[in-house]
Amino acid sequence: MTTLSASEIVNRVWNYAHVLRDDGVGYGDYVEQITYLIFLKMAEERAQAGQECAVPALYAWPRLVKLDGDDLELQYRHTLEALGKRGGMLGTIFRKAQNKIQDPAKLERLIKLIDKEQWSSLPADVKGEIYEGLLERNAQDVKGGAGQYFTPRPLIEAIVEVMQPKPTDTVADPACGTGGFLLAAHDYMAKSATSRKEQRHLKENALRGNDIVDSVVRLCAMNLYLHGIGGDECPIASNDALAKEVGDERVDMVLANPPFGKKSSITVINEKSGKKEQEKLTIEREDFWATTSNKQLNFVQHIANMLKIGGKAAVVVPDNVLFEGGAGETVRKTLMERCDLHTLLRLPTGIFYAQGVKANVIFFDAKPASKTAWTKQLWVYDYRTNVHKTLKQNRLTKSDFAEFITCFRADDRSQRQVSTATERWKSFTYAELLARDKTNLDIFWLKDESLEDTDSLPPPEVLAAEIVEQLEAALEEFRAVETLLIDTGL
Repeated sequence: MTTLSASEIVNRVWNYAHVLRDDGVGYGDYVEQITYLIFLKMAEERAQAGQECAVPALYAWPRLVKLDGDDLELQYRHTLEALGKRGGMLGTIFRKAQNKIQDPAKLERLIKLIDKEQWSSLPADVKGEIYEGLLERNAQDVKGGAGQYFTPRPLIEAIVEVMQPKPTDTVADPACGTGGFLLAAHDYMAKSATSRKEQRHLKENALRGNDIVDSVVRLCAMNLYLHGIGGDECPIASNDALAKEVGDERVDMVLANPPFGKKSSITVINEKSGKKEQEKLTIEREDFWATTSNKQLNFVQHIANMLKIGGKAAVVVPDNVLFEGGAGETVRKTLMERCDLHTLLRLPTGIFYAQGVKANVIFFDAKPASKTAWTKQLWVYDYRTNVHKTLKQNRLTKSDFAEFITCFRADDRSQRQVSTATERWKSFTYAELLARDKTNLDIFWLKDESLEDTDSLPPPEVLAAEIVEQLEAALEEFRAVETLLIDTGL
């Protein structure tokens, strides 16, 4: 067996993706196949070490290693089908699994690559680093849309540092993607989990996640598994978090980056005209404050309802959540009344794999019923104006958030104050927020140097993406007017 560093293993395994790419296997499919094969190899290693193995001998790793040609392809296909019918972590990882590598010779080559490494002997953080590396490479495949499931790790780490989850907390992410927030929370909680009870809670019960995409749930489950997280039952569920009301099981903390995209809709055929039309999917729930088809507004309402009294949330949201009228205004006002919306972090463009995205992080705490609004003061940190980031030349780093973390005062927010050292940190009273048109929280005050200095302009691809985004937003507004005119018969 060879001994390689995590980055070397990532490079070796990922380089083979280019070969399969020529055969029509996308990077996302490739990471899926890696997921299945690494799991089977680790299960065999555990069996050899005398540990309990969830994989039946009929579908175990040795059966794949000694086969080739059509026999190998057939065995692999049957293995995926059989394991997908089982329960727990095993069933989640192999749910609806299919073989995407149709060339048996290439499948055999991939199996031999994975067989060379002793995966179970690697520390959990190294295994996790390898898998995270593969997921990030996959996220860079922008054309495949994989990046929407990947939040920049420096941002996640900064959010977790100010949220400070305790080892006894239950942390949830209703749109968990590949599990970045959950894993960062786990790592932070593990540092102070000293008792066996806390360590067991951390392994088996501390984390909960949802995602609507089966393949992403599989990647997340495997990510947690490689980090040593999860008991008999998988903490990640494959369902639509918005589909039903929150039950009695509320959580201490929610960390989430719900999927971007302005509206939820499906394509239907109009019976009269025979034409394809977009039908908006409006979520109607009794525990929601407003009825809307805007996914992000629905996630904000859902997350607020997920929290225990005293629970805390940090949610990444696009700009439209801050300024959209109608349901948006209702959601913002109700959130400030029922929760303490205490912090807003404006993020720079260029940090997400979808170019030109304007996003923010809202931080709020759940509170008991009250006759007066819980939000007294909103502190805003503007890390967007005059900040230009890219995915390659000027990447986001954890140190970029050092000033924000200091200003946040996670140890005691009552000690927050305006600093003479920075102009990016400013507070607004509840009365000031209500006085703004439509309770618009898209607040900025710094002078944008790029408007006067052409040398300060962001890269062309970012500018182009922003123009496209603005045109699409304008088109959306025109469609809304058109719908209104049709509905009113004007």
